[in-house]
Amino acid sequence: MGRTDASNLQTYDALSKWFHWLMALLIIGLMVLGMYVEQLPFSPEKLKLISWHKWGGICALILVVIRLLWRGTRKPLPAIETIAPWQQLGASVTHVLLYLLMIVIPLSGWVMSSAKGVPTVLFGLWKLPDLVSRNLPLGDILMQVHWALNLLLIAILVLHIAAAVKHHYIDKDPVLRRMLPKTR
Repeated sequence: MGRTDASNLQTYDALSKWFHWLMALLIIGLMVLGMYVEQLPFSPEKLKLISWHKWGGICALILVVIRLLWRGTRKPLPAIETIAPWQQLGASVTHVLLYLLMIVIPLSGWVMSSAKGVPTVLFGLWKLPDLVSRNLPLGDILMQVHWALNLLLIAILVLHIAAAVKHHYIDKDPVLRRMLPKTR
């Protein structure tokens, strides 16, 4: 899954790094867009932005599946020996939760859209199948579930980022450098 750079640091391969940072930008963008859209009054502009949000969510779902397939073909980097076992376990649990949420959140949005009777049409070209029949009360519940899952994702992302910053600036270990686009 990795390579060794000029300083003899084992890093993730370029495609793994690309997937990581692309997903980070996409997730943050989708969260910002989703929160913004919720504030808008009903209008053609809101409907257009909701479509963009749905397109981004489906793209994120496709990308995370591809990312998991790619990850499955790579040998994981060895753990950094100076990191305590409880921190390694915490990192593993955090990564599993991140992957689960990157799958469940777009699916919850798709199911919510289906329940509300609003089709998901990818890029305005391909109508995706409804995952459930129209059921407005279920759609309202799923909207709350989608929101709650996103709040959980935000909390886990804050933990993930805080851990990376802590390892980089306080512990001065190579955890973050292994995933940065360019390492020295």
